[in-house]
Amino acid sequence: MAVDDQQYRPLRRQRDFLLLWGGQTVSEVGSQISVLALPLVAVVVLHASAFQVGLLSAASTSAYLLVALPAGAVVDRVAKRPLMIGCSLGLLAVVGSVPVAQAAGALTLGQLYAVALVSGVLSVFFSVAYQSYLPALLAREQLMDGNGKLAASQSAAQIAGPGAGAGLVTLVGAATAMTADALSFAVSAASLAAIRTREPLRPKAQAGPTLRAQIGAGLAHVVRDPILRNGVAFNGTANFFVIMVETLGPVFLIRTLHLRPGLVGLLLALGAVGGVAGGVAAKSLARRVGSARISWVAMTVLSLPGLLIPLAGHGWAVLLFGAGWISWTFASTVTGISLTSYRQATCPPELLGRVSAAARWINWGTLPLGGLAGGALATALGVRTTLWIAVAGGCCAGLWLFFSPLRGMRDIPLGRPGPALAAGAA
Repeated sequence: MAVDDQQYRPLRRQRDFLLLWGGQTVSEVGSQISVLALPLVAVVVLHASAFQVGLLSAASTSAYLLVALPAGAVVDRVAKRPLMIGCSLGLLAVVGSVPVAQAAGALTLGQLYAVALVSGVLSVFFSVAYQSYLPALLAREQLMDGNGKLAASQSAAQIAGPGAGAGLVTLVGAATAMTADALSFAVSAASLAAIRTREPLRPKAQAGPTLRAQIGAGLAHVVRDPILRNGVAFNGTANFFVIMVETLGPVFLIRTLHLRPGLVGLLLALGAVGGVAGGVAAKSLARRVGSARISWVAMTVLSLPGLLIPLAGHGWAVLLFGAGWISWTFASTVTGISLTSYRQATCPPELLGRVSAAARWINWGTLPLGGLAGGALATALGVRTTLWIAVAGGCCAGLWLFFSPLRGMRDIPLGRPGPALAAGAA
């Protein structure tokens, strides 16, 4: 079925979108279980040191720096859906190897490093293909709504996944709990295989630019388009400071405020509540305020309660941390949906994978840098002072969008080429 035939059909009545949405929701919940279970396997089962757990975390995120750019070029050369099915099956095998090895008494820390690294690589390819595939299912006018539903599901998974993971770890152990994540990838592959909509036929491969040149084309498109350029600068800056809060938040709540681990987990999960609310409200806010206007208003005004985070204290004052965390995730989700929808709607289809990968490389490449900076600053200045630096920097990240063409628009131009479309396509 062509996208044009579905253009005015509500998303709740579009079978293929519902398959994509449902399969990825299950997969996201499973992945959140492993986010909790994998480090617990290292600590509880293999008695890893803090440094070794840090290396495990680095292995999980390093794929964004190592393969995000070439992943975009590869995605633009192949059909997206078969690639996504292959990544899901690969993740089924890789993640499933942990409980199998544990049952056989052969689990090692080296295997966990390999699982984290390979899973990260497969996840990068999947996520780049995923964002490039959505425009094949939806009309441009539906991208904002579709991305909002997907973002809300992702945040909902961040609430349900850790809770389910904690229960499974208690009942069957950390390694066996990862079986649920492995099975979730089987659901993802099955849902993708059931989709009937086919991507537009790709031009026959011809001798052309090298992989390096194709990667450069994706980066060049981002740099030339002022909305994309300022958008990735915003995301990279925001992620740099947000990872500081994510890294130091548990230390602050446990060692400074002396909270029990269960309450710490609850406060951190409130961030996902803000993400769910942002995903649900994004479409309505875009309609009432303007999709361009809300993108910078969210991160310069609605994010300001994030300054409450370092004000958290003992007793009821600890809720200030949760309130600030909710406002940040709400604002960033609303903004992210607008910017992603713009990229999907205005980028040439043959370039979208590379552009998405280039954006993701910049957006997520600042995470390890922010984590290292947060640790160093906390050592030198103290945790609460570092949190003040982090929340102030995070709120200022929205200035990249304020000082961009978005400030002069009411709505993001989803129905026509972006400012640098011709240059990027060339």
